[in-house]
Amino acid sequence: MDVTVATDRAGLVKARDGLGPGRIALVPTMGALHEGHRSLMRLAREHADHVVVSVFVNPLQFGPNEDFARYPRTFEADLRVCEEEGVRVVFAPSAEEMYLPDRQVGVSAGGMGGVVEGAFRPGHFDGVLTVVLKLFNLVQPDVAVFGQKDAQQLALIRRMVADLDVPVSIIAAPTVREPDGLALSSRNRYLSEADRRTALALSRALRAGAARAGMTDIAGVAGAAPTGMAGAAEAAGAVRATPAEILDAARAVLEEAARFDPPLLLDYLILADPATFAPVSDDHRGEAILAVAAKVGTTRLIDNVVLTL
Repeated sequence: MDVTVATDRAGLVKARDGLGPGRIALVPTMGALHEGHRSLMRLAREHADHVVVSVFVNPLQFGPNEDFARYPRTFEADLRVCEEEGVRVVFAPSAEEMYLPDRQVGVSAGGMGGVVEGAFRPGHFDGVLTVVLKLFNLVQPDVAVFGQKDAQQLALIRRMVADLDVPVSIIAAPTVREPDGLALSSRNRYLSEADRRTALALSRALRAGAARAGMTDIAGVAGAAPTGMAGAAEAAGAVRATPAEILDAARAVLEEAARFDPPLLLDYLILADPATFAPVSDDHRGEAILAVAAKVGTTRLIDNVVLTL
């Protein structure tokens, strides 16, 4: 079945009404679709009868010195991806269609939106939550699928849904990686060959931190053991590493990469509570997010893994 493209509200309403009965899943994207986005669509099809994909480069989530103007826009290729993955509707509005010229009201990400990634990108998560809530209101999905790679974004969207009583179920999709371990991102196309060699330090650092924790619940990270299998340290009954020791193991890899050509320029490395993104304490038990952000050349990359402490 061919995909229907809607570029305005009226077209979206008509396309949505034409879907017929059944559950609707929304996959919000900014386009430049890759295998990671395909995995979101496939997961969406498992949870709903119809999949709607939005393709919108949201200006509200870009800072004044970020890459909004050069962010890759590949709509015809994106449409082919959606057709191949059985998407029923693609909503591709303009900024003028999404936002009134005298727009006054948006969503605040609160204190949680100003830490970690939000500390380096002020206002970013306000823009993300504003556009996501608008998409929820326009598409009216039953479920929405987001990638675990953007872990803080995922946590904030879940918080918004809970705090504002938004009737949408949020589903997290595992991070998809290239064979060398680099997390898939639309921005990877900015990387030169030398940049990419340096960028691989991100996944190596996460693997080193996870290994220091004695855990291997890091499926998809190059060199990782199967999900759920205990690491050697844990199997031997060793004392679990502290958060500081886990971070030190990851930081050692990143510090080495800072001497590469081009160098890796670290923004942050944190072991955080997945619900609040506050740093975990020494007595933390359960899931924790080991997250990193760094710049290589002109490209800023983020990555994370979920550990069980």
